[in-house]
Amino acid sequence: MKTFNLSGALRTETGKKAAKQFRKEGLIPAVLYGGENVVHFSVKQDDIRKLVFSPDIHVVDLAIDGKNVKAVLKEVQFHPVSDKVLHIDFLEVFDNKPIQMAVPVVLEGLAEGVKAGGKLTLEKRKLRVKAVYSVIPEQLKVDVTNLGIGKSLQVGQLSFENLEVTEAKNAVVCSVKLTRAARGAAAKAE
Repeated sequence: MKTFNLSGALRTETGKKAAKQFRKEGLIPAVLYGGENVVHFSVKQDDIRKLVFSPDIHVVDLAIDGKNVKAVLKEVQFHPVSDKVLHIDFLEVFDNKPIQMAVPVVLEGLAEGVKAGGKLTLEKRKLRVKAVYSVIPEQLKVDVTNLGIGKSLQVGQLSFENLEVTEAKNAVVCSVKLTRAARGAAAKAE
């Protein structure tokens, strides 16, 4: 996983009124969960742009008033109209405690069904996995070379080293669908 450095300042005031004041000053209210205490702090709007608007997953090195903590992004709340970040939740990570995290899926190989005229579709862009943060990869690579037309790959058919996939076993990750062109070619062949 990639690392992202972020610094924040502790905030003593919490609540709606204080949060609005922070946002007017260009700061975003944030909360750190998972440690001994819940920590309320604020970060600058410009500092988190590359963390939030990125398809990659990161381990965040948080520096909150001199105290350094490792965390992952847990949840981000956006404004419904302007898409500005309103609030961020972080989860503190430890070397011996497993966490759940959504990891991007990358399809590898050329499927047999695509060679025959089908279309490969990715149904789940991310899969939730449970493991210690240090063994979670940046991407989950799925080999699709043996996937024929009309076939699909489910979560239960996948296995990754040192990771437990927490999605439903019958959830479809990707499938090769029959296209109209392939259907027409099959009709002409008959």
